[in-house]
Amino acid sequence: MNKFITASAFVVALGLSANAFATGFQGPQNMGGFQGPGLEPSSVAEALKLNDDTPVVLVGQIEKSLGDEKYLFKDATGSVTIEIDNDDWRGVNVTPKDTIVIQGEVDKDFFKTEIDVDSVALKK
Repeated sequence: MNKFITASAFVVALGLSANAFATGFQGPQNMGGFQGPGLEPSSVAEALKLNDDTPVVLVGQIEKSLGDEKYLFKDATGSVTIEIDNDDWRGVNVTPKDTIVIQGEVDKDFFKTEIDVDSVALKK
């Protein structure tokens, strides 16, 4: 009888604790993040002068695809090659007529400077 009471108490305690965990779960959550001021947009000409791995925001258009996830990006000050991994598009579709905002970092080596893009958004 004593084992039965102990086992029953364990089952009740387990049920209560499982219920407590279940009420804390609210279902799938939207991915959130900081909403507020960030980096100010730079021009392509300014970005080309920045050091390697410097974060940058650019506003302009993609002129054309260069193949292998690389594109020619332009603004009023010039053009630069950008690299956008397929998963960094996040469902955004653009044409050369669309003005976009890209966030990424400068990728500089001895012979070239590119922008490694982390996100793409249509300009609002």
